[in-house]
Amino acid sequence: MHSTRFDLPVVLTEHARLRMAERNIDAALVLEIIDTGTLKDAGNAHYWLYKHLDGRADNLLCVAAVIDNAVVVKTIMHHWEPRP
Repeated sequence: MHSTRFDLPVVLTEHARLRMAERNIDAALVLEIIDTGTLKDAGNAHYWLYKHLDGRADNLLCVAAVIDNAVVVKTIMHHWEPRP
């Protein structure tokens, strides 16, 4: 996978793959969240990328990632709430 937003490859950790399977989220949806979702800085190259998706009862969906030489997806969360 490759993010057009960051022009970087996207790497999924094993933990992220497990959460994707549990939450019925495929790679295309993860990429959509990364490329079109809201970006929130979590500090030290760590970010939350999140998006509301119509038709899903478990919104907001959030990708927790480290962005450096690649977008490394650490986990996928649902029912996520951004904090100030």
